[in-house]
Amino acid sequence: MRGLGRIGPHALRLSWARVTYRHYALRRVAGATALPSLFVNVVQPTDDGRVLTVRMSPSTAAPGRWQLPGGSVEPPDEGEVLDEAALSSQAARELAEEMGVDTAPEVLRLWAVTRGENSSIGLTYLAPALPESALREGFAAAAKTGRAQGCEPELDKIALVHSPGELAGLAGPHADYLQPIVRRYTRAPHHRDI
Repeated sequence: MRGLGRIGPHALRLSWARVTYRHYALRRVAGATALPSLFVNVVQPTDDGRVLTVRMSPSTAAPGRWQLPGGSVEPPDEGEVLDEAALSSQAARELAEEMGVDTAPEVLRLWAVTRGENSSIGLTYLAPALPESALREGFAAAAKTGRAQGCEPELDKIALVHSPGELAGLAGPHADYLQPIVRRYTRAPHHRDI
């Protein structure tokens, strides 16, 4: 993402700069300039109220980092609009690719907007709760499919947490948005019904 400006009370204008994955690696180089990004992620709760967190594989630009399932938003094709339906579709796609969890985009609800490191903007969606077994089976299936296609999985581990305090027990760096999002979800009254 190259630029961001408000064009109305409920509308933003984004300008894009196409970059390769190497751009994200520059964020780890001291003094390098990093462009902000627009990303989507998903709070995927379990049916007992825990939140799914995922760890990035060593081969990624953020090795060992704990975060929510998600990724950078792809710019729309020529003539297409990047609206709420397109953004929730991208969030659902990320959840399917990384976790093997097929969720219809229309059941994802925009739940939080964050501004983080490098002035990046995150759109966090809330998914319907699933059993732990479905998440673990989906994760294993997604990793197996990736390896069968000759790709190293983007994620190498998952954890289910009840609170921000449990995040501290996860060794490695954490995405800057992770603790506030987990805190908000776990403190929300009747969070299973959100």
